[in-house]
Amino acid sequence: MLQPKIVILELGSQHTLQIQRCLREIGHPSVILSVEEAVAWLETNHVECVIGSGGMKSVYEDGAPRVPFRTIFKKRIPYLGICFGMQSLAHAHGGVVERGRPEYARATISLDKSRLFFNLDPEQDVWMSHGDSVTVSPRGYKVIARSVATGLIAAIEHKHYRGCYGVQFHPEVSHTPHGKTILKNFVEHCASCEPQCEQISQIETMQTMLAESVGGARAIIGFSGGVDSTTLAKIAGGILGERLLAITIDGGHLRENEIEEIKLHAECAGVHLKVIDPSDEMVSAIGKTTDSEEKRKIFSGIYERIFAEEARAFGGGDVVILQATLAPDRIESGKTGGATIKSHHNVGLCFGGLRQLHPFGHLYKDEVRKLARELGLPKSVFDRPPFPGPGNFLRVVNIPATRENLSVVQWAEARTREILKESTYHGISQLVVAVLGRATGVKGDGPVYGYIIGVRGVRTKDFMTAEGVEFDPETQCTIKTKLGEHPLITQVGFFPMDKPPGTTEFE
Repeated sequence: MLQPKIVILELGSQHTLQIQRCLREIGHPSVILSVEEAVAWLETNHVECVIGSGGMKSVYEDGAPRVPFRTIFKKRIPYLGICFGMQSLAHAHGGVVERGRPEYARATISLDKSRLFFNLDPEQDVWMSHGDSVTVSPRGYKVIARSVATGLIAAIEHKHYRGCYGVQFHPEVSHTPHGKTILKNFVEHCASCEPQCEQISQIETMQTMLAESVGGARAIIGFSGGVDSTTLAKIAGGILGERLLAITIDGGHLRENEIEEIKLHAECAGVHLKVIDPSDEMVSAIGKTTDSEEKRKIFSGIYERIFAEEARAFGGGDVVILQATLAPDRIESGKTGGATIKSHHNVGLCFGGLRQLHPFGHLYKDEVRKLARELGLPKSVFDRPPFPGPGNFLRVVNIPATRENLSVVQWAEARTREILKESTYHGISQLVVAVLGRATGVKGDGPVYGYIIGVRGVRTKDFMTAEGVEFDPETQCTIKTKLGEHPLITQVGFFPMDKPPGTTEFE
């Protein structure tokens, strides 16, 4: 393994792993460290540059991370601050950071000449997500970019200390189209880092890691039939063979005919599949609450217990549980230093103390799709839109997830998916169809107290930011007409909100 020469300071951002991912893609390995870890690392390792992430706190708050600028500047290490990382830079050197100047959307910025913006047009679209803003640049710095719409400072550069920059926007997210170029400019043109390309494929690396970590033990994998679990099963199966068992839980939360697709994808991955049906227990327990986080906790508890039981039945005490957890799952669960947005059923479980491995924990959805293609898995795997672990339990909103309510959302999702496959579905990264409550309607000249259905599509690369889909009027009309045929559906609405401020799912 190459020793990383780039340090990413974890200052509490949802996007820190995306910075690492962008650097990885341009040939620069990096290490993510807390402030405390970074202070020690900088003293004992050769570091060519430091990147300060965004964060959820204000620079004025007690407990806000404090970037070790004294050490960074004493060692003449180039620094790039992103969002909170820039605000920290400005605040530490006499600039003014003001609260209540938020931007949460795409923005266009105008650029001045700078090494940081080498080979870029003078106006760029970027993604802003901040509550505070730098309103006065610190002494010794110059403003090198501003927001066209608001005039707010979007980037600063030290006038004399080569390699010290701050950007208010997020270059690491896919909604900043040339963000990767900006990061490449910083590490290569501003910090003079040479790419350290490793030629070993990720598949080979993961198989080596699995062979070493699992050893002679057996393993079970949570298998949803989606791209993540199918790809991991294919990779692990090549090493473990008959020592790997795939487990699917059919708790009444799956989509129409999904079990058949899961079985097909298990065959494609070459793993033995066991399907377990705890639907009576799950529907009874989860149906007692309408709180989404409580639903996740109940689902996770049953999931955890079943997997611990199945693991011991399959491998005794010497068994490893494999989870196809992705970086966004860990990020949204607050496991990477940022805020907890919502829990995930495969993050933070203990399985009775059994060993766990999360080989995809640093990857994003599009990276796993690429691995699936490399492995020769079919299009139904690598193009399959995601579906949350608790599934339709989370798509019955504001009312209990009874058998009837689950069957309504299952039917509505299947009919919507059928319509979109014939039109725009191929351009949607995730389709969400949910019951959002009850409403009175008219069926056959009589009143019906039926269901409100919400339809939402998003387009995204990494599921950290997403663009809401605006369905054309003809498609909307086709969907609402079809769904209106159900005797208990009385309202249909469409929800094209971006992420942020929304999330991909309604809950």
